[in-house]
Amino acid sequence: MSEQQTSRADALAWVTGSDAPEKSSLNIGFMALTDAASVIVAATQGFGEKYGLTLNLQRQASWATLRDKLLSGELDAAHSLYGLVYGVQLGLGGAPATDMAVLMGLNQNGQSINLSQALKFSGVTTSDALNLRAHQEGARLTFAQTFPTGTHAMWLYYWLASQGIHPLDDVDSVVVPPPQMIAHLKARRIDGFCVGEPWSAQAVDEDLGFTLATSQSIWPDHPEKVLGCTRAFVERYPNTARALVMAVLEASRFIDESEENKRSTAQLLSGSAYVDAPLSAIQPRFLGQYQDGLGHAWLDPHPLRFHADGAVNMPYLSDGMWFMTQFRRWGLLRDEPDYLGIARQVQRLDLYRQAAEALNIGVPAELRSATLLDGKTWDGSDPAGYARSFTLHALADSDAVAL
Repeated sequence: MSEQQTSRADALAWVTGSDAPEKSSLNIGFMALTDAASVIVAATQGFGEKYGLTLNLQRQASWATLRDKLLSGELDAAHSLYGLVYGVQLGLGGAPATDMAVLMGLNQNGQSINLSQALKFSGVTTSDALNLRAHQEGARLTFAQTFPTGTHAMWLYYWLASQGIHPLDDVDSVVVPPPQMIAHLKARRIDGFCVGEPWSAQAVDEDLGFTLATSQSIWPDHPEKVLGCTRAFVERYPNTARALVMAVLEASRFIDESEENKRSTAQLLSGSAYVDAPLSAIQPRFLGQYQDGLGHAWLDPHPLRFHADGAVNMPYLSDGMWFMTQFRRWGLLRDEPDYLGIARQVQRLDLYRQAAEALNIGVPAELRSATLLDGKTWDGSDPAGYARSFTLHALADSDAVAL
């Protein structure tokens, strides 16, 4: 039996009999970002139907709107910020604490920190120059991120702190939905932002600013978006949740199979129903080709990726715990959470393993290790100690440890 025939047989096994999806038509939320690619491809290229699902894509105006619709049940699942899911689980960010689920990872890498053209013209084109500017007397710099507990807030905070800039004391931070970053930069309401593509690339293309750092320079192959839903959805529709993971897994694998597939996906994303941005702003960084607006160009060794033989899609326990360490570091959590216990509740490793094994996709270990740009190694072994170990933080003095 060929690989294609085997895959088709596996698919039929999940859409017949007792394993059939309990709910066949799903509303799937997404934001206008290129890292929504696997969800969009799954819904539009037949991967959902293969598993007995009709995936109705619904683009959202903001992460807060997406969150609220997930909690109300208007959306069944969504392309979600990792930190959004954990923020809701912990009752942070303006929503009631609700049990949530991470079904799988959708992508790694591919976010950026951009500064304005005004800062560029004033000579603030390096981290050292930004540090000096941030500590000058006078008007404070304002940076935008996309959600209070989201990945972009955490990358922005982590990067600023690694450069000696306290993200809560030395600069102001505001929340702006991703597609609105360009307008805010153009109107000079903000001095910089951290956001997903294609909005950083488009800002460079329109001479509105430059890219000072990528998220993968902070943490190579970092966790980013996930397929998120409420725990209640998984418990009510377990077969549906597993079928959804299988559909998106196959779409993820398809995108990463070849450059041709990536180019066709970028073309799809540029459409008005999805990201609604010029292909010229989407495709280069989708392929790992960067220009920063300062005359530098490079092929990134850690580009936006969607599968990598399953390494991207595994809902690692350590990934979930890392975001909680940053919530603790920046004062969003007053007390130490049960890091591992909460991660085991949220990360649906059971469903993911079933889906991956049915598709002959390898399942990595539950914890992984990485060294971030400040030299700190994160492996999930001591999350409380890690959260307290940073020089710049928002913890009470009695909670922090001197370095």
